[in-house]
Amino acid sequence: MSPSSEARAEFLAGVRAELPLLLGVVPFGLIYGVLGLAAGLPAWAVVLSSSLIFGGSSQVVFAQLFGAGVPPPVAVTTVGVVNLRHLLYSAAVAEYLRALPWRWKLLLAYLLTDEAFAAAIGRLRDGPATPWRHCFLLGTGFTLWAGWQLSTLGGVLLGAAIPAGWSLDFSIALTFIALLVLAVHRRSEAWAALAAGVTVLLTLGLPHKLGLLVAAAVGVAVGLGLRRFDRRAA
Repeated sequence: MSPSSEARAEFLAGVRAELPLLLGVVPFGLIYGVLGLAAGLPAWAVVLSSSLIFGGSSQVVFAQLFGAGVPPPVAVTTVGVVNLRHLLYSAAVAEYLRALPWRWKLLLAYLLTDEAFAAAIGRLRDGPATPWRHCFLLGTGFTLWAGWQLSTLGGVLLGAAIPAGWSLDFSIALTFIALLVLAVHRRSEAWAALAAGVTVLLTLGLPHKLGLLVAAAVGVAVGLGLRRFDRRAA
């Protein structure tokens, strides 16, 4: 198989791996489009934020803070804190992408969000170490990006036409539950997720969403501490 064929095969495999997750992403994007307009953001800003921020939970937080009249520095800082989870994703995939040139790293860093990471980490971690495996992540990331942009635009176009009785908010929780199920493969990962979840509940009162950072740190510590048991079991 030629290099171009291998790259295309990896990319298409990434697309196929990401498509099922769009079942949760599309309603999430529709919700954000509606919430953004309801918060007072102009339509162009709602759509543009899906490219600039490109993080569903961060964008929802941003729209809520904008609607509440929170000062811009506080809103920007809070969105940055929520998006810090992407540092964990970057650390998880760094060893598999170390040999890539910077232009590839920058592109993949932009596309490395929740669902793209969840769909690609298994391939990067457990699949064959081919020179084109990064194209799998490109396929998951591009598919997610395209689905998110289109669904946000759909939410803006539909706007208030979506009945409040539909209660589409549930899709946000379903999206992250699906990510959790896909990401947990080992005992240490299950305990890490449980520890992070309990920590989030215990730190809900912290300002500026700092409980997310605390929970992430606890989850990482628990996961690293228990990895030796995974090795023994293997």
